[in-house]
Amino acid sequence: MTDSMLLVPHIRVQNANALSSPYTIGFPAMTAWLGAVHALQRMLNDMDYQVNFDGVGVVTHQFDLQTYKGPGDFEFSIIGTGNPLDKNGERPSFIEEARCHMDVSLVIQCEGIEKLREADILEQIGHCLNYKLKIAGGDILNFSSPTLYRDFQMLKPRLMPGYALIERRELMVEAMQQGQDAMDAMLDYLAIHHHCTKEIQDDEVKVTWTSERKVTGEDGRRGWIVPIATGFQGISEPGIAKNQRDPETPHRFAEAIVTLGEFKMAYKLERPDELFWHYHYDADNNLYCCRQMASDSQTLFSEDGF
Repeated sequence: MTDSMLLVPHIRVQNANALSSPYTIGFPAMTAWLGAVHALQRMLNDMDYQVNFDGVGVVTHQFDLQTYKGPGDFEFSIIGTGNPLDKNGERPSFIEEARCHMDVSLVIQCEGIEKLREADILEQIGHCLNYKLKIAGGDILNFSSPTLYRDFQMLKPRLMPGYALIERRELMVEAMQQGQDAMDAMLDYLAIHHHCTKEIQDDEVKVTWTSERKVTGEDGRRGWIVPIATGFQGISEPGIAKNQRDPETPHRFAEAIVTLGEFKMAYKLERPDELFWHYHYDADNNLYCCRQMASDSQTLFSEDGF
């Protein structure tokens, strides 16, 4: 059980980065959420509050992906921003960026928050969220007051109605152990399969269509399965690159790691470790990723099919 859990409820974020990996669009990558909380911890540490944020849980209440599909369109299009005209009165060149607006609650596994300084720390957290912090590149519009909990069962009602993002990479592991390619294993769980049955009633043929996804639970249920970006895999040796941002830290090229996740109603969570994501470094496989301790397997999926 955790020492304490910090709840920051209903954070409204505008124009967050929805391009979570080179080939998926949707909910921001887990590295964005853990990175924002890590930045918040560093801000508090600079104020002499010796707190540690060890894990992060993300619960979404509303998600609005900025795309549009007009009448007769086959695909969705990205809704771009209206950039101001240049000095010649023409539209400047731009790169299309996938954006999203969302309402999320963050649950942070924390240590070091003393009872006597609790009110001061919560006030400083609110100050950082208001004036200093961004989440996934998006602006924080508002949020409800942060609160500390030490009982997970007391915390869960505050997360409803909402969906917690949990890791389901064991689905890909099982499929790959049965001989499927990594990409095929992922698409198999995301695809919607359509079936039809024909019946003859009163000399008329009745056709019934059904649509369903692959079963994801032992009880036969089909969860809300999505692709999620959970980190990076190094593809070059660490070294020094010309004009790199931090000249003191070794640089290496990396590619995105994508696996399967599931949005699950928060009241269905039984233990805190089902909710919290943590940083994980695997030196043998050059993996820098976010993972949940409740997940049994170590196998992840990257662009080259790892």
